[in-house]
Amino acid sequence: MRRTAAVLSGGVVLLLLAGCAVGTGGADDSDADYGADTELSGELEVMGFSGVDEVATARMDLAESELGDVEVGLIEGELDLQQFLSAVASGEPPDVVYANRDQIGSLAARGAIVPMSRCIEGEGIDTSVYVPSALAQVTLDDEVYGIPEFNSVQLTMANADLLSAAGLTIEDVNGSDWEAMSAANQALTKSEGGGLSVIGYDSKLPEFMPLWAKANGVDLISEDGRTAQLDDPAVLEALEWAVSIYDDQGGFSAVKAYRDSADFFGEGNQFATSVLGAMPMEQWYVNVLNDVSPDAPMVFDTVRDKQGATLAYATGSAWAIPSGSDNPEAACRWARVMTSEDAWQAAADARLEARTGEGKPFTGILTANAQADAAIEGMVTADEEPWATAVASMYEANGATFSLPANPADAEFKAALQDAVNSVLNGQAEPADALAEAQEKAQSALDEAWAELDAEG
Repeated sequence: MRRTAAVLSGGVVLLLLAGCAVGTGGADDSDADYGADTELSGELEVMGFSGVDEVATARMDLAESELGDVEVGLIEGELDLQQFLSAVASGEPPDVVYANRDQIGSLAARGAIVPMSRCIEGEGIDTSVYVPSALAQVTLDDEVYGIPEFNSVQLTMANADLLSAAGLTIEDVNGSDWEAMSAANQALTKSEGGGLSVIGYDSKLPEFMPLWAKANGVDLISEDGRTAQLDDPAVLEALEWAVSIYDDQGGFSAVKAYRDSADFFGEGNQFATSVLGAMPMEQWYVNVLNDVSPDAPMVFDTVRDKQGATLAYATGSAWAIPSGSDNPEAACRWARVMTSEDAWQAAADARLEARTGEGKPFTGILTANAQADAAIEGMVTADEEPWATAVASMYEANGATFSLPANPADAEFKAALQDAVNSVLNGQAEPADALAEAQEKAQSALDEAWAELDAEG
């Protein structure tokens, strides 16, 4: 099996990664013979995906059976964008790539991946089954460039004992009342020996800034992906509030240092050891907690906006076909099967069997396939509290998602936002100044990228 090497010089690689670099790839799939009955052969080199658990391997087994004589090989590890773009530019790309959905817009603009329209039509992929926000995140200028896979949403997770001791309930920390959350944060926070002993609330900056902005009624970027809205007064208000949560606990650095010292994935996690009051967190952490600390005093809810409505910032992964793929037909079928209801059913069966064998409940799997989600929800065995409420909240959140729309400068936009938030968290800039600078950088990148893309179109 071929393995891609980064053969370009450092300067060329930087050119590919910097700005929007439209035209990195350029080879299309016009010669591909997509079709559900197309006989496949050869090799399929997969980049960015590793079959590390039963959910992955169950789907891979099904995909490989439908690929027939195709030999599948994995390039181990997370997607390395530099390696991938170098491979595309050198004419030796992998055959299919597994990317974060927020990378799809930039990859499409660079010409590193091809539109999926012919693949979708040929293999008969029903895009209507995908969660709308997930599909929107891989759709650039009305062209679909990826097939969505997993979906991640946030839930409010809290330590019930700490809430009770402070005279609080989950409603005080679920996002519906920011004044109440600030008060709850102060009531829950504890210090000992000059340092934190209990984190009251963690607003999870910078990664959840889109969530807090949306909860305050504003999107960070326009629906068409062309206009940055980072300097909107509602964004400023959201940032100031989310940062104040850390300020009330001695500053972000103190909270982060204490947070990072926890055994996050083990039985000594911050909820099990009662050193964290509450935080928003992706739903997959429910399964982690139930697995390693099933007796932790947990309570769950969705994250809510300031009107009390459920809200979730959807992120996740997608399959895409690189420009110049040697086997786009096999790549397309792989993408279809890996995200199909049958594949997710196989994954859920495998996970249910594994959990049952361990004497533990099955808490579900969240995908970007709405039909698969509905089927898997009926298989859930977590019928005791607090896990039943956690699962119910997960599915409720998945029905109330938003995402940042695909755009040709998504990497630059994200960098501008995170740099701004981090500069405030680190005390290097005031919120208004940081957002104003981020707005200028983000809009400039968007204008340049869209101008190049429009000119090519």
